[in-house]
Amino acid sequence: MCGRYTLVEWEELQERFGVAVADKLVPRYNIAPTQTVPVIIDDNGPQLKFFRWGLIPFWAKDKSIGNKLINARAESVHEKNSFRESFRRRRCLVPADGFFEWKNDGSVKKPFRFTRYDGALFAFAGLWDVWRAPEGEAVGSFTIITTQANELVSPVHDRMPVILNREDEQTWLKPAGVNNDALRALLVPHKTDGLVCYEVSALVNSSRNNTPQVIERAG
Repeated sequence: MCGRYTLVEWEELQERFGVAVADKLVPRYNIAPTQTVPVIIDDNGPQLKFFRWGLIPFWAKDKSIGNKLINARAESVHEKNSFRESFRRRRCLVPADGFFEWKNDGSVKKPFRFTRYDGALFAFAGLWDVWRAPEGEAVGSFTIITTQANELVSPVHDRMPVILNREDEQTWLKPAGVNNDALRALLVPHKTDGLVCYEVSALVNSSRNNTPQVIERAG
């Protein structure tokens, strides 16, 4: 699964993804489910939106369902009722520069951070939707697609978020005109030699901690 990630180098969003960043953002060292964060959708071109992490399908009766839908499995995302329609029409890029996974070590879970070897921004494959509350409030939300872990991640966890190759991002973002087989072919583990990992402190265990110390190497 993917339950925490980082977006520290937000200043690079505009150049990297070709989107307008209207307001100054703050570095995010410990993004957690239910928080509102930047995603990129195609709305007559790439647009930066701020959506809640945890997808709330448009047909849901209660937005709390989003708490259980922070991830979608690549193997079944095209057929699950919660994700099928978004997979067809509402795909997004989730900008990040790192993600966390935890390794069981006896009675302790040790957190590790995974980044690109050069620390640059990348994009998770995501899905989005808009849910309307009975009072009329519109809530945009998203989920991150996961796949089997590659050889770097697998000693820590058996799943990892889908990190799209840069040349595939626009194909994923297109709202229509791409068949399911072509889309599913993009949902594969990222190549091992493109990533690095290191152990971090238990500060990451609390989503209240959003400081540079969260991503420092343990010890």
